[in-house]
Amino acid sequence: MNDPIGDMLTRIRNAHMRGKSTVSTPASKLRGWVLDVLADEGYIRGYEKGTDERGHATLEISLKYYDGAPVIRELKRVSKPGRRVYMGSKDIPQVRQGLGVSIVSTPKGVMSDANARNQNVGGEVLCTVF
Repeated sequence: MNDPIGDMLTRIRNAHMRGKSTVSTPASKLRGWVLDVLADEGYIRGYEKGTDERGHATLEISLKYYDGAPVIRELKRVSKPGRRVYMGSKDIPQVRQGLGVSIVSTPKGVMSDANARNQNVGGEVLCTVF
């Protein structure tokens, strides 16, 4: 797999389209950190670590709905393996005039765009959520 973050985001989008309450994805530290930001911002209920039938580590993501509609309306991968996108703290874009969130991988960890601006750190813009 070339793009594990893109794979996880696609699994979440597909599960939302099918109305699933949970979705499973292979586990990694970076995926866990991205899910921590999504949970802190209120886009997912949370996630749990587990194993599949082969014994591989997985993350079971609990999706969030409001009045039957998914809370996540749009989930886009910004920085891809073929084209990385790095931005300074002042250049990180606001998603839908601050209604959405950009997830940024910084030297101080993976965080939302607002936290990155507050701590005055830039980094790789992984994805945007609205």
